[in-house]
Amino acid sequence: MYKQMKSIGLWWGIMIIFSGPVLAQSYGTSGGLRLGSNKHYRTLGVSVQQRVLKDITLEGIIQSDFSNNHTAHLLVEKHSRIISKRFNYYYGAGMSIGSEESLVKNHETREITRTYGNGTLNADLIIGIEMTMLSTNFSLDYKPSVNIIGNRRPWYAGQIGISARHVFVKSAVQKRNQRKKKRNKRRGKAPFFENIRDKFRGY
Repeated sequence: MYKQMKSIGLWWGIMIIFSGPVLAQSYGTSGGLRLGSNKHYRTLGVSVQQRVLKDITLEGIIQSDFSNNHTAHLLVEKHSRIISKRFNYYYGAGMSIGSEESLVKNHETREITRTYGNGTLNADLIIGIEMTMLSTNFSLDYKPSVNIIGNRRPWYAGQIGISARHVFVKSAVQKRNQRKKKRNKRRGKAPFFENIRDKFRGY
């Protein structure tokens, strides 16, 4: 765990030094697979990201080890570019729910008791780097989780994740669609106001 935290700290320092003042990303909607790994088990999951503001995305993750641990996560993430809008670092926070195993160690006998099917509610953090090539977004992240409800042991768990997501909607397309909707909305309102004006004029 110490080595993982040390590596993440090194990434963070490098990203702050080289990050530019412009916040950007090259995609609007992306989705794909995420591989996760912590000290106790490995997971395979689905990750979907949707940009909601200029540099803010929502990420939903559903993952499982196909045995005793199944979780769903919702994260709010802020993206900052490092070299270009295709190479970013990001960080954020969110919540997760799941059904997880718990490992309780008896310090006198050194035996570990496992319990299964524990319903959990957790607070999540995330920090990572991402790169978009052609129509695929690749990311490497570290996602610590703190148990709030459910008596999960250990109460703290850190997971390293690797994701590959297909870009369904590019940033430029998303912006163009948003501008089009605004124009259509303004045009849709124009006849209404014109009708009101005409009524006052007695036409």
